[in-house]
Amino acid sequence: MIDRTDDDRRPRIVELQTADGPVRAVQADGLVRARGIRYGRAARFAPAEPIRPWDGPVDATEKGPAPPQQPSRLELVMGSSTRGLRQDEDCLVVSVTAPASGTSMPVMVWFHGGAYLTGSGESDKYDPTQLALEGGVVVVNVSHRLGVLGYLTPRSVSDQEQNLGLTDQVLALHWVHRNISGYGGDPANVTVFGQSAGADSIWAMLLSEGTTGLFRRAILQSAPLGLRTGRDALRNAMLDVLDAHPELMGVQDSADQTAAVLATQATAVRAARRFGAAGALPFAPALGGTLLPPPEQVLDQIGRVAPGVDLLLTHTRNDALPFVLADPRISRLAARRIARSTVIEQVDRLVTRRVFAKPAASLAKTWRAAGGQAAHYQFDWATPDSGWGACHCIELPFLFPGDDTWADAPMLGTTSIGDDPTDLVGASLRAAWAAFATSGQVPGTGHGLRLLTR
Repeated sequence: MIDRTDDDRRPRIVELQTADGPVRAVQADGLVRARGIRYGRAARFAPAEPIRPWDGPVDATEKGPAPPQQPSRLELVMGSSTRGLRQDEDCLVVSVTAPASGTSMPVMVWFHGGAYLTGSGESDKYDPTQLALEGGVVVVNVSHRLGVLGYLTPRSVSDQEQNLGLTDQVLALHWVHRNISGYGGDPANVTVFGQSAGADSIWAMLLSEGTTGLFRRAILQSAPLGLRTGRDALRNAMLDVLDAHPELMGVQDSADQTAAVLATQATAVRAARRFGAAGALPFAPALGGTLLPPPEQVLDQIGRVAPGVDLLLTHTRNDALPFVLADPRISRLAARRIARSTVIEQVDRLVTRRVFAKPAASLAKTWRAAGGQAAHYQFDWATPDSGWGACHCIELPFLFPGDDTWADAPMLGTTSIGDDPTDLVGASLRAAWAAFATSGQVPGTGHGLRLLTR
């Protein structure tokens, strides 16, 4: 039960009673924040176990750790998403942001992007303060294992345990179902939402065993579903790299050993690049692995799940542009104005359609045919002076605005989020997401969003 008797805006410590045990959180400015709460623990390359209930209060006043990772390739558009966070393999944490006045509120569970290689739910860039306050929703940010540690179990360890990062995410959803009423949330009204790899992982959770009843709605932003074919050879090539370094896959608890694992991971990623477009997403939950059906059973699983889960899918107009320009062959053309207009823009349109837009439209169509509700949108807003257009990640500052948290994002150019006219775009987008989470109401067209199919 949240203490709501004091309207003082100054931060103060409150104690919440949850199913797992009492939690000390911070209450200020109409919100309660509980950070870095552990929902599980796992040995390296082993399934996570849920945290056992506790008796004494657990401190949840400080941010939790980020998963081990190297710098993100998307810093070139969004800036750093892990600045100020320590990294630790013991990274299975959630943070909760809840309005301090409300009960049985809708719940939104955020899964961050980063190609299953980078990012953290603890990042300042995913601060849900405005979304929670304006929308009257409880927001849960999830962190889970990434890269080799989450999605590529070495053959020498096990040929059975796969998709460990996905099992972490499902474990987090069970934590939400069990505990969220202690933060004022309604466990029967949960929406999962995520961007890029986070959206792709939601696609996997929709197909997973053991997720029925854990969420009612799902928002998939820029899911790279067009990269989900032809992955077996890629995966085997990366496993060959791990097989050549068995000494690096031992017991955790050593910072040097974690660094060595990341170095081997980088070698595996380089091996994946020769597999074309699929190599842009070297890690991902594997169909036929733990929790997931084999490819030939996906449509049957959608038929079982779709009637009970509403979908909202989005992509951005220039979703592929950062990845196109990161290609050395293309980047050399970027300085040539005529080449940019005739080659880069055409490649961006082609890849955006193939990787993001067309698969989202296909999933929406398949979902509706299976008896579910699905709507598909394009996000078109772009700053006039950045050169990045409406690129991958461009909607994130509007969902998660904060004081200077996006000041290092090149994709925004000289635009400041929260100033006119971006305040209208952000308020509209947050209201649309919160309304969908509350009742399933789908957005209209306007303030950056364009309805494609419904």
